[in-house]
Parts: sequence; structure tokens; C-alpha cells
Amino acid sequence: MLFVFNPRSGKEQIRGSLLRILDIFTKDGYDIHVHVTQSQGDASRIVKELGEGMDLILCSGGDGTLNETICGMLALKDQPPLGYIPAGSTNDFAVSLQIPKDMERAALNVVNGAPFAVDVGSFCGDRNFVYIAGFGAFTEVAYATSQDRKNLLGHPAYMLEALKSISSIKPYHMLVQWEEGELEEDFVFGMVTNTRSVGGFKNLVNQTVALNDGAFEVLLIRMPKTPGDLSNIISHLFLKEEPNEYVYRFKTASICFQSAAPVDWVLDGEYGGARTQAQIGCLREKIRILVDRC
Repeated sequence: MLFVFNPRSGKEQIRGSLLRILDIFTKDGYDIHVHVTQSQGDASRIVKELGEGMDLILCSGGDGTLNETICGMLALKDQPPLGYIPAGSTNDFAVSLQIPKDMERAALNVVNGAPFAVDVGSFCGDRNFVYIAGFGAFTEVAYATSQDRKNLLGHPAYMLEALKSISSIKPYHMLVQWEEGELEEDFVFGMVTNTRSVGGFKNLVNQTVALNDGAFEVLLIRMPKTPGDLSNIISHLFLKEEPNEYVYRFKTASICFQSAAPVDWVLDGEYGGARTQAQIGCLREKIRILVDRC
């Protein structure tokens, strides 16, 4: 087994569970190769180098570490199943898969679990994402908040930075085209997701979403005209009030965003680059993750 973990994720909580995790997998018969990530991109690199001959790849960290691990696995000719022990600030994808927050329970979940194939997103042909690609208001918070600040404050770190950015909301004029339609508007926010939790919030996305149906959930928000419009948008998103003229929701297997000026994107909480065109597609049931048999 290749065990890749980020030692700094989630207030460095793996420190108190590491020996027990190793014991759980040793007792299950695994010969464990441990790799402690050293920098951004390290998880993906080591998985590409060593993952081919493994019976299991196990990763522990936040959504960014999971993203890197899966991106590394996509380069493998023969992919082993993936085990995941969440250790980040929000762990959105783990919530979607009902993986326990307790690290030792999550390890046992891997040992006793069964493989479940999930979709993965392709982004511009050269990047991938596990559960979300987004742009606009608040998305920069995910990568602008330092790891030390995340560790110090946990989930509230995101909220503090988000509140600071409210006054700087700006529109992006974009042409959005997907299989069934087209929109050209000034958008303040957009996300393409395959998850039941975003930023720790479950009510932003459809709770009945399937993670292996070959389609994404898309949420787009037009630029509000007044502060009252912004308040109504927030109420609609979080309280599920009456349909809102500024909010678009739909499902699609592929979608393209075009803009005159470069737009910053975030992929699974990490910076995805600035693009004037972003082509997003779905790779159906691309990765097998071990989850609870129930």
C-alpha cells in the first residue's frame, strides 16, 4: 500500500492517530510505503511514480491532497482502489461519501469497505477536479487563506476571509454554453460540482445528486443590481425560498465558459489558473474509492 498524507492538514490532527492507522493496515496484511508530502504537487508526483504496482493507494489530508492524489492516479495505466482518511478543514467530498470524520474509523472504513466508482471532472484538457470547479465571489478565499490560518481557525477561517471579500464582488461577462442551452450574462459566481457539500454547507447543492451519473450540477449567479437583490440571492441559496431570477441551476455532462478577460478558477479549493476559455467535461466512474459497504 502507498500511504500519502499531508501532515499539516486540519490542525495537524493526523499526529495523534498515525500509529493507530498504520497498525490497522498492518494487521490487515498490508506492506505500507509511507510518503509525507513536502510541497504542493508532491502527492500527485509520488502516486505517478509508485502507484502502478500497489494494491491500494491511501491518502490523508484535505480536499487539495485528495485532488492531487486522484490526479496522480489518473496517469496510471492500472489503477488500484483509493482509500481516503479526511483531515482537512471542510472535507466536502468525504461528507458526500459519508466517510467518518474520526480518522481511525475512516481507516477501518477503508479496510472493511467496498469500491465505489465516482466521476471526475476534466478542466481545459490539462487539469482535473474531484468535486468542484468554481469562479467568482468567495472562490479566491479557498486558496488565499494560508494553511497556518486554516489550522488556527478551522472552518471559520474561510468565513472570515469571505466576509472581507463581499465589498469587492465584481462581475465577469461570460458566454456559457452546454449541451442543452446557452447564456451570456455578467456573472458574480459560478460552480460546476459533483458533491453534496461545498465549503461545509450542504444546502448550496442538491442532496440527491449522484456521484457517478456522468453529469455535473451547475450553479450560476448573475450580478445583482441592488444590495437587496444580493440579500435575496443569499436567502434563496441558503433558505430555499422562491425561485430567484438571478440564479441558474441545471445539470450537464459538459460545459464551456468564455470571457474576454482571464477569469481565476478554483479546483477543489486550490488555484486552477486564469482562463479566457474553460472547457469542463465529466469522466464517468473514473476512480474507485473504498466506502462503507452499507
